[in-house]
Amino acid sequence: MRRVFAGSTAAPGMALGRVRLERPARFSIDNTPLPDDEVEHEVARLEHAFAAAREDMAELRRKLHGALAREVGEFIDAHSQLLDDPELIEGLRAMIRKGHYRAAAALKAQRDRLIAVFEAMDDPYLRSRGEDVEHVIARVQRALARQASSEEKKLATRVGEILVTESVAPGELAHLASHGILAVVADSGSPYSHSAILARSLHLPMLVNAKGVLEDLRDGDLALVDGVRSEVVVHPAAQDLAQFRNWQRDAQREGRRLARLAGAETRTRDGHKLRLYANAERPEDIERARNLGVAGIGLYRTEFLFLAHEGLPSEDEQFATYRDAILSAGGLPVTIRTLDLGADKADSAGLTVASEPNPALGVRGVRLSLRLPDVFVTQLRAILRASCYGPVRILVPMVSDAAEVVQVRMMLEECARDLRTAGHEIPDQFELGAMVEVPAAAINVRALLDVADFLAIGSNDLTQYVLAADRNNDQLGGLYRPAHPAVLRVLAWVIGRARMARKPVCLCGEIAGDPAFAPVLVALGLEDFSMLPDRILGQRDALSRCDRRRLRAMAPRLLRAHDNGELSALLGNVSPSA
Repeated sequence: MRRVFAGSTAAPGMALGRVRLERPARFSIDNTPLPDDEVEHEVARLEHAFAAAREDMAELRRKLHGALAREVGEFIDAHSQLLDDPELIEGLRAMIRKGHYRAAAALKAQRDRLIAVFEAMDDPYLRSRGEDVEHVIARVQRALARQASSEEKKLATRVGEILVTESVAPGELAHLASHGILAVVADSGSPYSHSAILARSLHLPMLVNAKGVLEDLRDGDLALVDGVRSEVVVHPAAQDLAQFRNWQRDAQREGRRLARLAGAETRTRDGHKLRLYANAERPEDIERARNLGVAGIGLYRTEFLFLAHEGLPSEDEQFATYRDAILSAGGLPVTIRTLDLGADKADSAGLTVASEPNPALGVRGVRLSLRLPDVFVTQLRAILRASCYGPVRILVPMVSDAAEVVQVRMMLEECARDLRTAGHEIPDQFELGAMVEVPAAAINVRALLDVADFLAIGSNDLTQYVLAADRNNDQLGGLYRPAHPAVLRVLAWVIGRARMARKPVCLCGEIAGDPAFAPVLVALGLEDFSMLPDRILGQRDALSRCDRRRLRAMAPRLLRAHDNGELSALLGNVSPSA
C-alpha cells in the first residue's frame, strides 16, 4: 500500500531503492549473566570489536581527501578519541569481569549512562556531544554483531539501498556513499548540519526530519526518495515511478545545459556582473574551478596540510604547497586563510593545546595563531614567499577585534622585512582580510574596515553564533536558519558597510552556493560569492535569472520582517526568476 512521509530536503535529487533500516536500538541484547568460564573470552570479543571499529575509522581516514577530509575529519578524530578512551574501555571490562555482563549488554548500559550524563548538562554544545557517544558505541556494536552472526548484514557493503535511520554521522555517511547507498532518510537532523553539507557534496539525496519512518518502514520496502517534493514514498505507484524516470531524464538534460555555462560570465538578468569564486584546499580543486570559469579562489583552507602531516609542517613544506596552489590558479587571485583550528583538532595537527569544554567558543583561529607566534610566523613567511608566484590575499579567521588584525599586519610586515633581508622576492604590498563569523566582528565591522583590506563572511559560523544554535544539534534543526530575520540584518549590515567603504566583501559559507538563496543575497547587495566547485554552475544559472534592480528594491521589506513567518511570506515571492 502506497504511503508518503514528509521531511525536509537536506540534499536534492531523487533515488529509488530498497529500505535498509538502522534503528537506534537495532542490536539484539542478551542480558543473561555471563558464566565465569566465558568472562575472559567476552573481554577479548569486546577488545576485538573496538580494534575493528578503530580500523574502520583509520580506513575511512585513509580514503578521504580534499573537501571530504575537511568536512569529515573532525568527526573521525572525535570518534577515534572516544574509541581510545581508557576510562570507557576499563569501565566496560569491569562490567564484564565483575558484573558478568555480556559485551553487547555492557555497551548498551554504558551508552545509556553516558547519554543521560550529556542530556543533563546545561551547556547546549556539550549536551549535543552525546551524539558522538551514540555513533561510536553503535559502531562498536556493529563490529561485535559481525563477530556474533554471519547473517548480520554490513550496511556499507550493500548496494542499491535507501538508508533509513534516526541520524547519520558524517564519517559514516562518506563510508556508506562509497559503498553504493543511494539516498538517506533521517528521522531527525538539520538541512545545515555537517552531514547534510557532506551529502550535497557527495550528490547523495537526503531527507531529514522525516517523522514516522522508523516506526512504519520495514527492511526491503521499495521506497522513492523525492528531494523535489521533500518526501519519501513507500511502495510507489506507477505514477510515482513515471515521475522518477522523468526526473532522471530532466537531470541528465539539466546537467548538459549547465555544462555549457562553464567559462561564462556571471551576470544577473538585468546585466549586472557578479563574481563567483571557489573554496578549495588542493591544487586539483583549483584546477577544476578554473575550468568552470571562476574569478579566483575565495577561500583556500590550510588546515588539511597540518592535519595530514606527521608533526608540524616546516616553512619550506608549507611554501611548496602554497606555491603549487597559486600556480594552479594560473594568475587568478588566491585568498589563503591562515590556520583555522581549535583545541578540538589542534592535537591532530601536531599542536599542544589545553582541552576546552567548548572549543567553538574557545582558543581557535587567529586566537590560537597569536598564542603560538612561532607556528604563525612560519606560516606567514611561507605564504609571503609563495606570493611572488601569483596574486595572493591573506585571510584571518575568527576575528573578534580590529586589534587582532593590526597585530597580524605588524607580524606580516616584520616577516616581509626579514625575508627581503634574506634575499627573498616579496611583493611590495599584500592584502590582508578579516573573516566576519563572530557577531562582535559584524557589529563592529566599521572598525574592521579601517584596518582590513577586504572582508569574507563565514555565514555557517556567523549564523550559529547569532542564533546560539549548533547546526549539528538535531533538536535545533528548526532554529538554525540562515534566512532568519536577525541573520539577514547582520549580513545586510556587513555588506552595506563594506560597500560604503569601497572594500571587497565575499560570502564563503554554505548559502553562497545555494541557488534558493541567490535572490536573497542579490537583494542584500552581495556581488562576490565563494563556494565549492561543484556548486558553481548551478549558482551561476540561478543568479542569471535574478533581476537585481527589482530584488534590491525589495531589500527594505525583507529587512523589516518581524519574524520568520513574515519573512517566509516575502521569500516565497522571491525566486531565481523574480
